[in-house]
Parts: sequence; structure tokens; C-alpha cells
Amino acid sequence: MDMLWSGWGDPARATPLPETVIGLLRDLLGVTPREAGPVALEDLDVPESPLAPAAHRALIAALGDEAHVRTDPEARVRHTRGKSTPDLLRIREGDIADVPAAVLLPAGHDEVLAVLRVCAEHGLPLVPFGGGTSVVGGLAPARRGAFVALDLRRMDGLLDLDPVSRTATLQPGLRAPRAEALLAEHGFTLGHFPQSYEWATIGGFAATRSSGQASAGYGRFDEMVLSLTLATPEGTLDTGRAPRSAAGPDLRQLVLGSEGAFGVITSVTVRVRPVPRTRVYEGWHFPSFGEGTAALRRLAQDGPRPTVLRLSDETETLIGLAQPDAIGSGAAQPAGCTAIAGYEGTDEDTAYRRERATAVLRACGGTLLGEEPGRRWADGRYSAPYLRDALLDAGAFAETLETAAFWSRVPGLYAAVRDALTATLTEAGTPPLVMCHISHVYENGASLYFTVVSARGEDPVAHWTRAKHAANGAILASGGTISHHHGVGTDHRDWYVREAGPLGIDALRAVKRRLDPAGLLSPGVLLPAD
Repeated sequence: MDMLWSGWGDPARATPLPETVIGLLRDLLGVTPREAGPVALEDLDVPESPLAPAAHRALIAALGDEAHVRTDPEARVRHTRGKSTPDLLRIREGDIADVPAAVLLPAGHDEVLAVLRVCAEHGLPLVPFGGGTSVVGGLAPARRGAFVALDLRRMDGLLDLDPVSRTATLQPGLRAPRAEALLAEHGFTLGHFPQSYEWATIGGFAATRSSGQASAGYGRFDEMVLSLTLATPEGTLDTGRAPRSAAGPDLRQLVLGSEGAFGVITSVTVRVRPVPRTRVYEGWHFPSFGEGTAALRRLAQDGPRPTVLRLSDETETLIGLAQPDAIGSGAAQPAGCTAIAGYEGTDEDTAYRRERATAVLRACGGTLLGEEPGRRWADGRYSAPYLRDALLDAGAFAETLETAAFWSRVPGLYAAVRDALTATLTEAGTPPLVMCHISHVYENGASLYFTVVSARGEDPVAHWTRAKHAANGAILASGGTISHHHGVGTDHRDWYVREAGPLGIDALRAVKRRLDPAGLLSPGVLLPAD
């Protein structure tokens, strides 16, 4: 199934907001219903494909069948941009300026190489496309004429499983639920469950340095990767041949997070773990975000570390976003903050970590709320994007951003970003509701994930752009990174340039010139286009 072309996920799961929430939006934020709904797919004015006939013929030859070179309007629209709120606002208004000239469907590494050779010969930019879940402009290259989208959905296999070493080699177009199902047949799990889990792909996880909601226990995706194969216009790059190595700089790190700018990931070897016998999630209450943050830091640094560990601030707790499926239910939310702690593993290991983590959380001022809040979080943890679409349908503006910093900088970073968003949107006449949670923890720091809801304003894209730029500036000024797990894309690129510094960017440009001399891969997505 393809995702909804003008929103997130499965259209059958779209649910309108309860009247209580619509009333709250109206009374608190001044949100008014839109006069007209989004444009229909059949009403979009999609221009004819600008793909040159010679390039079209060469691409068909590279892929072996004209059915694998799609130029029909619907396929091209479904590969236009990603799923950020500005992306959706544009396409709902009928703006398809970033529509690709064609959608290509390779079946393997050699076909990807053949496509890249054709693109180089014809000067045709190319953007790899996995699940289409980017929320940072990762699928909208710098405009320089016609470009093609390389959809990797046909490359969706489990190529190898080594139960002795506990490794698996997966193709990039494999969606996460299918990957879990294939691994489960052999008794293993990847343990990677980001909010985009139901739609995102293995290649996308690697290309963006994804981080799943159980990262406290399983680690980030880039920590799971043991080797990768990259197809480039200049040939094949194979990286990683042992669990650890001192054989020079780790070339995997050039590929991880490269967002298609250096090549197309065609296989990923990851470490896997046995499917857990026990999964239990529970809720905790803390009087304040500061006290909850201190408790999470203590567990992250001194253990025992739960598999899942997250903390909503006071506003997010009050609204109920810690349990998205419960919003609008009328259930009273306690003052203070809600944390979720989850444990996965063997019966013995889970009981051991849960018992000792419980003692730490209580010593830090936490109050156990029981398993019901944990179950509700687990049941609704992939629902937030659907909630975002429902807010857009109701006439509101809703978007997210995230960052990370060392523990000592987390309080200042939290305040600076929240204040920048609040001030900018309030000055624009649309005072916002700004919510935040700690989504991932490490021994040395944590990530902060912000959700912003406000009225749209006259030009909602420009309205958000000003606020996002202010937040980006606050992030860098406060010692945070411009992205913890969403990636760089075109939205963060200019701030990534500032974060990496001139010499660092020049070094990456040199890599790109060697692997992609014509600059055709994802132009402007990670690095400024030449």
C-alpha cells in the first residue's frame, strides 16, 4: 500500500478530532475551520513528464521493462516531497512544483548502478525514495530542471541471516514491519521502532541516522549497522567487514546520515537480537520536568537502563500527547509530568531491571502510575502523525522539531527553543501551544522533541518558516545539534553548514566530488548545491 498522497499513512486510519478538542483549539488558540478542504488528487494539474526521450529509453534499458519507469501523473505526485507540515500544506493546495519527471523501480544493486550511469550520461538529478517519510525536505532537491525519484520498494528482501554472529543483511526498500516479520521467523528482532515505523524503510533508517523509541535498550540505528553497500555514479563502495576495526577511519560513517547525497544504499548488514519474551511498559509521574529529567539522567548514567525511557513536560502531559489515542477522551491529566519506562527481554532480565529502575525512579521523586499509561502509550505510539493531519484538517497548524545536547545544556536548550517558538509565533498573531518531551537518553545527554500547535496565519508556510528559523538559531546558540534523528534535508542544511563548519563542509564536498562528480544525487539536500 502507498501512503496517503496528501497526508500520513493509511487513509482508513484517519480520524477527525473530537469536538472537545476543536473547541479547545478555538478557545485557546483562535483556530477557525478552513473554508475549503484540500484539492483532490484527480483535480491536480500535473504537467507532462519533461523526461527527454533519449533518457527515457536509456532508463527503460537499464531497468529491463518500461513498467519500471513510471511517468504517469499519480506515481509522480505520490513521490513529490515528503511528509513535513509545509510539504503537506503545499500539496494540499495543489502545489506540485517539485514533482519528479519519472519514478524508477530498480530490483537490485546492478540495476541501481545502471540507472546512475544513465543519469550521469544525461545530466539527470536523482533522489532515492524509501518510505517517503522525510519531514525535513529530504525528498525535495534543489531545483535544476527535471529530476527522477528512485523508488527502492522492489529491493525488499532479507538477503542473509547469521544466527551465530546475530547479523542480518537487508535490502534498503524493506519496510520496518516486514523486516521485523522476516526476522521473527528466525527468532530475532531489530528492535528499531521510530514513530515512522509502519512506513519507513531500512535504507531510510541508515541514510538519516534514525533513532527508534526503544533506543535506550536497543540503540540507535547507526549503532546497529555493521556494514553497508553504496552504489555511486563512480562505482560500488563496500564498508565494514568486522564488528569493530582499527583499519583507518570508519567509512560507514560517511554513508550513515548522508541522505542520498553520496550514493544509493543497496544493502545494510545489522546486528539483531532475540525476540524478547517479555514486554512491559508503565507510567510514572514527576512533579516537574526538571525533576523528571534528573531521574532519567540518573538511569541513563548509572543504570539499570530501561528499554524505553521518555518524559513529557507539563504542557504535553496536560494535553495528553504522551498518550495520543487518549486525547479528547475527557480523562483528567495530573499536574506535573508523565514518564514512560518500558522493559523488554528475558523474564529474568526484565524483572531485574524493572525492580532496580523502580527504586531509582522512586528515590528521584517519581510516583508509579501503573501499566495502563504504558499500554496506552504503546498502543498509540504511531498515531501522532495522524493526529497532526487531523489538526490540519480542522484548520490548525501543527509541526514538530527535535534536537539533542549534553545533559548540562538540556535545561537551557529546552527553555531557549520553547521561548523562540513562543515569541516568534506570538508576534505573528498566532500564539502557540508548545509541548516537549525527552525522546531518547544517553549516558552523556538526551534529545528534546517539540510539538507546536497554533492558528495557521495568512501564509502558514511562511508563518512556520520564520518560527523554525528562530528555533534553529536557538538550538545552535544553546549548544544543541540541528537534528537528532529527523536528518538534515533542505530544511536544516544551512544550519548544518554552520554546525559542521567551513572545513568540515569542504571535506564533505570533496567526498561528493569523488563519488558524484556531476553533483546529481540529492542536490541541495545535505550540502548546498553547486
